[in-house]
Amino acid sequence: MYNVNLAYLLWFLSGFGALGLHRFYMGKIPTGLLWMFTGGLGMFGAIYDFFTLPNQVREANIRNALYNREMSDQWNTGQPLRYADDAQHRVINRKAKDKVSIEHAILKIAKENKGILTVSDVALGANITIDEAKKCLELLVSKGFAELRVRRSGSLVYVIPDMVDKDEPLEDM
Repeated sequence: MYNVNLAYLLWFLSGFGALGLHRFYMGKIPTGLLWMFTGGLGMFGAIYDFFTLPNQVREANIRNALYNREMSDQWNTGQPLRYADDAQHRVINRKAKDKVSIEHAILKIAKENKGILTVSDVALGANITIDEAKKCLELLVSKGFAELRVRRSGSLVYVIPDMVDKDEPLEDM
């Protein structure tokens, strides 16, 4: 993690930013060289950096965290990062896997509960929020994989017809 105080110290030691040491510190090698050979772009760039250094440090920290996460993904999957789009594709694939794992958790819960689900059962079992659980269950209803029914007690439940126990007292909505 990059430190704002250290970046300002390097800015000061490099002739008020003219040599660009603070840019080298944050991994901005090309602009660090530019600052070094042009005197911080005639000191205009150095003055700009003085006012924007906290944001630059924050962006460098974010960039560093994303890079470490991508490298961790590469290490875990064994797949090299070849293109800039690879990180985007991995995020999309991770979301698709999360969706599949949530559906898998819903089916497991349904099987354990003989085909009857409540929003709170799904939220607890799939480790998601109640709103996410409700959206997932409503999506299953809209796709025709589940039905919304009322127990005789009046409570709403979602039913997976393939797994339901026929003796459960339910009524259609």
